[in-house]
Amino acid sequence: MEKWYLMTIVVLIGLTVRWTVSLNSYSGAGKPPMFGDYEAQRHWQEITFNLPVKQWYFNSSDNNLQYWGLDYPPLTAYHSLLCAYVAKFINPDWIALHTSRGYESQAHKLFMRTTVLIADLLIYIPAVVLYCCCLKDISTKKKIANALCILLYPGLILIDYGHFQYNSVSLGFALWGVLGVSCDWDLLGSLAFCLAINYKQMELYHSLPFFCFLLGKCFKKGLKGKGFVLLVKLACTVVASFVLCWLPFFTEREQTLQVLRRLFPVDRGLFEDKVANIWCSFNVFLKIRDILPRHIQLIMSFCFTFLSLLPACIKLTLQPSSKGFRLTLVSCALSFFLFSFQVHEKSILLVSLPVCLVLSEIPFMSTWFLLVSTFSLLPLLLKDELLMPSVVTTMAFFIACVTSFSIFEKTSEEELQLKSFSISVRKYLPCFTFLSRMIQYLFLISVITMVLLTLMTVTLDPPQKLPDLFSVLVCFVSCLNFLFFLVYFNIIIMWDSKSGRNQKKIS
Repeated sequence: MEKWYLMTIVVLIGLTVRWTVSLNSYSGAGKPPMFGDYEAQRHWQEITFNLPVKQWYFNSSDNNLQYWGLDYPPLTAYHSLLCAYVAKFINPDWIALHTSRGYESQAHKLFMRTTVLIADLLIYIPAVVLYCCCLKDISTKKKIANALCILLYPGLILIDYGHFQYNSVSLGFALWGVLGVSCDWDLLGSLAFCLAINYKQMELYHSLPFFCFLLGKCFKKGLKGKGFVLLVKLACTVVASFVLCWLPFFTEREQTLQVLRRLFPVDRGLFEDKVANIWCSFNVFLKIRDILPRHIQLIMSFCFTFLSLLPACIKLTLQPSSKGFRLTLVSCALSFFLFSFQVHEKSILLVSLPVCLVLSEIPFMSTWFLLVSTFSLLPLLLKDELLMPSVVTTMAFFIACVTSFSIFEKTSEEELQLKSFSISVRKYLPCFTFLSRMIQYLFLISVITMVLLTLMTVTLDPPQKLPDLFSVLVCFVSCLNFLFFLVYFNIIIMWDSKSGRNQKKIS
């Protein structure tokens, strides 16, 4: 009883922080003609409510795709339609065709912010609470602390409640999927993850770990017996869920193709704006986006992405375990973020979710990563005038992690899960005893660099010839950190010989 009382308090704290952030500015406020993501979400409500389903993804006089055309899967469109019905009931002007473009008022802001909060309450927050309650081998106090830290993660709060998006819906469905397959509710888990993909196509970042984990389970059960039955059931679940979501768009071939063209806009290029991945960082030194043909960029990004995630996926297929699954989710999502085609800065949230899931297992490294992921969003957050909310939420999250997990005491090789790797290296280099100390120094350098860059970005004007200097530096520094984390997570995946034992399991 006490556990649920404390968990309720944690949820209330999370909700209070979210609503406080939502009182600030949002993306594109008062900045015509395009405004920002807030207007994009409002515009989708306008389009889905006033136009037939067949016109949602097509360019027309009533649906100018250059003005925030719908470019997410059908489930996002259905969600927009549901919100539009509520908006119509409150004030029809909010979604009036054409005349509502750029609509801004305090009442409408309250409505839009409330829709995000309700989605969070219905999907994401219950999944976080249940996940933390189901963690084994840790005390009730640690479960509650874990939930608090996850709910205080600043990146998601600032993007959904500051900038304005509904990332908590797709991430919430993905977390329900993780819970399902980790608890052997494989069909329910698959259904939840299919809903995540059909809400935001970027959930494909998590698709290979789900596929490999479930395939590994089928192999383990035996493909001539129970494993084959499970495989057929999983295939039917996936196909049925996609068919139901896409049914209105399967009536004509061109309908389906047009939706796919909107979901995967190859013409937009290798990366968008300033994003902390390899291609944006490398583009500073060599303009690969201008030099290489588009099809070569596609092939190059595919090869790098595939090769970087392949080892972890192979191991997960051959040795399926809940711990390996969570770590592979981190590794694969990070590979997609660093190397794939057409990456947005907000896509780092897809890496942050699985990192939150291993927070209680690797608190020091997880906290470090989540701080860097929030820092990588700095140029976007400053554009939306969210500096103060960013600083306050980041400090609150950091303090929560330090007090809950004593992260600075969890830096030994064993606590960092690098003992097996260190032993292997010491067979050839007996003097390799400084790994733990080196990681502590790297953390210190990383934090000092992020603080200094933040202060420089806020207080100094960049040179006239280099107006994007600080934004590029933020992306470059973040990218270096992410490359380090990619190596780190792959090391602990490949050197984890106890995948089924001595781990905090989901039951």
